[in-house]
Amino acid sequence: MTNQDDYFLREAIRLAREGMTTGQGGPFGSIVVRNGEIVGRGCNQVTSTNDPTAHAEVVAIRDACRNLGTFQLDDCTLYASCEPCPMCLGAIYWARPSRIVYGAFHSDAAGAGFDDQFIYEELDKPREERHIPMHQLLRDEADAVFQEWVAMEKRTLY
Repeated sequence: MTNQDDYFLREAIRLAREGMTTGQGGPFGSIVVRNGEIVGRGCNQVTSTNDPTAHAEVVAIRDACRNLGTFQLDDCTLYASCEPCPMCLGAIYWARPSRIVYGAFHSDAAGAGFDDQFIYEELDKPREERHIPMHQLLRDEADAVFQEWVAMEKRTLY
């Protein structure tokens, strides 16, 4: 960890406060940094955009990918004002930054009413015991699309 990490994490925290006080959403902020330069910014925009996926990390990843013209951030660091939730962590892993630096723990967010513990618990349950019912159908038809993907000569792997 470096002083530069402190600087960039403070910017993510500033975005969290700004987004919260301007009515964009909850108290979460995130930035993506590449070679010492901020290439993506985001604050939580769930309530202002009516988009449950508009968490700060996802917004910052989308901004960085758009700005860099890529769908992977393997040479970047993601800074988040709070430990990423399960959805954001999934998005972060898909984006493949080289590392994550965060401020508050997810337990701190839970203390403020943002409790995602139920999601962690749901993921550990068998599909048939989850709160939202899941039904599997048409596997052969759906899998055929994967087989077509595998056979494609010109495809972009990720």
